[in-house]
Amino acid sequence: MVKIGEKIPDLEIDAYHKGEIKKIKLSDYRGQWMVLVFYPADFTFICPTELQELAEYYHEFKKLDAEISSVSTDTVFAHKVWHDISPAIKTVNYPMLADPAHKMCSEFGTHVDSEGLSLRATFIVDPEGIIKSMDIHDNSIGRSAAEILRKLQAARQVSTYPGNVCPAGWKPGAKTIKPTIELVGKI
Repeated sequence: MVKIGEKIPDLEIDAYHKGEIKKIKLSDYRGQWMVLVFYPADFTFICPTELQELAEYYHEFKKLDAEISSVSTDTVFAHKVWHDISPAIKTVNYPMLADPAHKMCSEFGTHVDSEGLSLRATFIVDPEGIIKSMDIHDNSIGRSAAEILRKLQAARQVSTYPGNVCPAGWKPGAKTIKPTIELVGKI
């Protein structure tokens, strides 16, 4: 299973993207930020709300040189049908990755063996393929695209300004912290 600070595996996976079924390698995204959004299954209740909200924020992620890819254990054909018939999913313009063999979900530690599905999980990966943020939680809790975007912005900030850290609730334009020995005694 991948961990924070480790390079993600270079998997090749089927994807439904912009009306086409294609193969995508995770290394295709080297040189840009990547946000991998794992979810349990197509045709469910929370998943379309999350994927639609991410689609609404997609242009904000693209401005930060980041690609979003959603991932579930469904087939690429299920993704296509869902995209064709669901008004919420029709708004999705980012790649929808298909992992019916559960290889990617297993590598990323999101697979629930007893259900054959993925947990709800988000990974932010830097341009070198290193995991900078991961959030895995129960499938009954939906995510916020705005919070995922904020975490990406924070990851980019500390990448651009090494040695700085972003405090709780940090947003672009706010001050960062440069940890020092002197500062430790004031906390």
